[in-house]
Amino acid sequence: MWLALVSYHQSLDHNLPGAARGGEHRYVRRILERLDDAYTCALMAEVNGQPVGFALGMIVDLMGDIFAQEPGGFLADIYVEPSHRRAGVGRALVESLKDWFQERKVTYFDWHVASANQEGLAFWRSVGGQDVMLRMRADLTTRSRNQHD
Repeated sequence: MWLALVSYHQSLDHNLPGAARGGEHRYVRRILERLDDAYTCALMAEVNGQPVGFALGMIVDLMGDIFAQEPGGFLADIYVEPSHRRAGVGRALVESLKDWFQERKVTYFDWHVASANQEGLAFWRSVGGQDVMLRMRADLTTRSRNQHD
């Protein structure tokens, strides 16, 4: 499913990173290594005993010695098989992750969503997501004629 998630993001925007060779194996290994980590939550959605989605969340402390803020949650990854989308699976994963964060006294969580992912943006807004900061990128491999003039 992680490979499908990466492939989907690449289909939206070729500038998003692809999977490294063997990346899916390292991804699974890293999740398995963190199953007992109190700051990590890995969720799997099943329908009739078959996995149809997953979510990975964690609690992060963004330089607490520099910024005056409480530790927050971060939704690192979420994926639902296309055949099970629009059936409440993603929403259930998000709600379970919200519950996990709240049990740990986390008051907010963040995530990234590709700007070209209109369906994803609509989903995230429907579960309470609000724009906080826009991540931008400048391509340094091409220069316009205006920059040389």
